[in-house]
Amino acid sequence: MNPFIDASILACQEIDALIREGHSNLYTLHDQGFGGDISNGVDLKAESILFFHLSSYGSLFSEESGWMSPESSITIFLDPIDGSDNFMSGFPYYGISIARVVNGDTTEAVVCNLSNGDLFIRTTDEYYMCSLHNSQEKQPVHTLSLPKIGLFEKAPEHPELVQMLMARKLKFRSPGALALSLAYAPYVKYVLFLGTMRPYDIQAGLYLSRHLYVYSDERYILISADKELFEQIRLIVEKEYF
Repeated sequence: MNPFIDASILACQEIDALIREGHSNLYTLHDQGFGGDISNGVDLKAESILFFHLSSYGSLFSEESGWMSPESSITIFLDPIDGSDNFMSGFPYYGISIARVVNGDTTEAVVCNLSNGDLFIRTTDEYYMCSLHNSQEKQPVHTLSLPKIGLFEKAPEHPELVQMLMARKLKFRSPGALALSLAYAPYVKYVLFLGTMRPYDIQAGLYLSRHLYVYSDERYILISADKELFEQIRLIVEKEYF
């Protein structure tokens, strides 16, 4: 039993139930959030639910509000709705990202895909996925042997790199929810992201996929289960793009 994970799952289930109710206020536009994007009603309601369930486990830092409680040695990074533009557009690729960091080390991570119920969880002792609607049935996360595509988040902002990847037949999709894409890294050929590194976007996903080949700095993130492909793409990014 991990009380923090249990509380995180409960929060995800409550947010899922809220979304299923479909109230129009979930789509209301509010002010600019801490992360720079305009907050939607669903962002703020999800944040409130997460605060209620998780505030006793550490200091919360959220994309919408920044610090929600005084800083301490335990920080919980939240993206209440990762891919909220997808949610607003009815595109089924959005979810919740939660990472707990104790004295600088990530100890728990939860990423939930609200559109299909996939729930990825890693602690210091376990790594598994389950369904949001049946969280007791744990499933191992297997790396696919022959994935067909990668995930390149923010690809439209990097047209030259897009051309380089396509010239080498490194097909990809750009679904628009970074935390989810990092969590799904074992199932695709690679995950690539170039842009601003914000902890509430990346902390959970990087911890979930830390068993793969990972490169992460202030410029880009690259993850792959295939060492040869990992080195090939890293060379493209480092030598031909930057």
